[in-house]
Amino acid sequence: MNIPSELKYTKSHEWVRFEDGVAVVGITDFAQSELGDVVYVELPEVGRELSEDEAFGTVESVKTVSELISPVPGKVVEVNPALADKPELVNSDPYGEGWMVKIAVSGEAQGLLSADEYAAITE
Repeated sequence: MNIPSELKYTKSHEWVRFEDGVAVVGITDFAQSELGDVVYVELPEVGRELSEDEAFGTVESVKTVSELISPVPGKVVEVNPALADKPELVNSDPYGEGWMVKIAVSGEAQGLLSADEYAAITE
């Protein structure tokens, strides 16, 4: 299982990468493997304000539907347009082309885990 050390993680299996006050968010390799083949991703509108731990969308796979939970408080500034036509990017490249939203961070995130801490909860 791939758990990049430069990212932060949530207990609900989202990852976050910080880039100049913006959090890039997606789901982890573990999460996509548990879901199976992703067939649809529902993402929020740009401009939506999110609280930390607030559901902002869903990922639908052949097995189930799973909520996406915001790891940080802030405003959605971009959604990944490629996922509308190619939701399978979540499976093939969860930490790259399969990213989901970018959030302009407006506060301190409380519950983020390091790669080692996240690995411990997925064993």
